[in-house]
Amino acid sequence: MSFNILVTGGAGYLGSTMVPDLLAAGHNVTVLDNFMFKQASLNHCCYHPNFSVVKGDIRIESVIKPLLKEADIIIPLAALVGAPICSQDPIGAKTTNHDAVTLMLKNISKEQRILMPTTNSAYGTGDENNYCTEESPLRPISQYAIDKVEVEKELMQHENAISFRLATVFGMSPRMRLDLLVNDFTYRAVYDRFVVLFESQFKRNYVHVRDVSRAFQHGINNFDSMKGEIFNVGLSDANVSKKELCERIQQFVPDFTFLEAPVGKDPDQRNYIVSNDKIEATGFSSEFSLDRGLQELIKGYTMIKNTRYGNV
Repeated sequence: MSFNILVTGGAGYLGSTMVPDLLAAGHNVTVLDNFMFKQASLNHCCYHPNFSVVKGDIRIESVIKPLLKEADIIIPLAALVGAPICSQDPIGAKTTNHDAVTLMLKNISKEQRILMPTTNSAYGTGDENNYCTEESPLRPISQYAIDKVEVEKELMQHENAISFRLATVFGMSPRMRLDLLVNDFTYRAVYDRFVVLFESQFKRNYVHVRDVSRAFQHGINNFDSMKGEIFNVGLSDANVSKKELCERIQQFVPDFTFLEAPVGKDPDQRNYIVSNDKIEATGFSSEFSLDRGLQELIKGYTMIKNTRYGNV
């Protein structure tokens, strides 16, 4: 079945991978983006007759309201993503990550469907075993995670909504980000050949950017059975520590060296093991392994050597 889908922030890291997939699935896709990074990540979609693009700000009601009226499904990706950029621009982060979503929810009908990415960084450090399910208490650390928690509460009051709590995303994308942990460590391995680790045993869960796109398509195709729910989205075999991640990278970049700092504290105190059983019970399974993603990144970094692909 074909839908009219509005993707805000569709030219970003997730969107520039997801939008072509949605078009290939037969949907009509409209992207609203302010193109703040001057990215040309959707150039390859312009040929498609079912693709439309609007340059504008999601925080302006006169911009977003008419686009919402035409949408069967809204995928709100627009955000200032990650703790560093939110610290750099706290007002912009609050108005984009929280206020704009509240504005969107105010202007949609009960029948319209929303599939939204939130973050499993909201778990903080998990329970005494650092283990997290969708029922675990939320202990967000960064302002980004705090805003996402508040937005998710508002989102789940809508009758037709799904929240995907994403693991740390990795992999190549047309709008590349080098500041995500796997992408960053792999880049350092390729070009610097070393990295210094603070609190190297801290664990996170990871997920490939293409599996994020697949999860959203899975949600669209199984909406009636998944609506009203929150789902962790990650690789079940990729709950790994920073040290373990470096050891995996070392398999593909043998002269990569990592040093564990005896003192110091990581500014991001996330440390958890995440269960993805709930979404897997709906029939979803990740396709892109961590090792496959590492090999992809190493290949991609043959073409990239600069800093303009990070958020800050």
